[in-house]
Amino acid sequence: MWLVLALCSAVFAALTSILAKLGIDGVNSHLSTAIRTAVVLVMAWAMVLLTGAQGGLAAISRRSWLFLILSGLATGASWLCYYRALQLGEVSKVVPIDKLSVVITVLLAFLLLQEAPTPKAILGCVLIAAGTLLCVIA
Repeated sequence: MWLVLALCSAVFAALTSILAKLGIDGVNSHLSTAIRTAVVLVMAWAMVLLTGAQGGLAAISRRSWLFLILSGLATGASWLCYYRALQLGEVSKVVPIDKLSVVITVLLAFLLLQEAPTPKAILGCVLIAAGTLLCVIA
């Protein structure tokens, strides 16, 4: 099931980039990000309410709150940078560079989460980085 959801995530992420590029024409990138974020916020809370998950709020630890808030700040910074980059550059170049986040995430997982680096993971990161370079210089 995780694989199907991950593939759906990739498809929706691709649509996000194309739809965002079409939508930000003539619109301030920060305003565009705020509109997108408001839609995501409504959608996320709708899912919480539809699934009855709101009861779990009281059980969230301080540590989890801290890291969820920091993650939200990182997401916001990422989206602000992403939308401005989309406004200024070509989608076919911005998106591959943005996807270098996969390489950075894997490296941070090795360093901060002590996940074991495997030859496959290292090779995958090298290939992603090489593919990004090919997309950008093409």
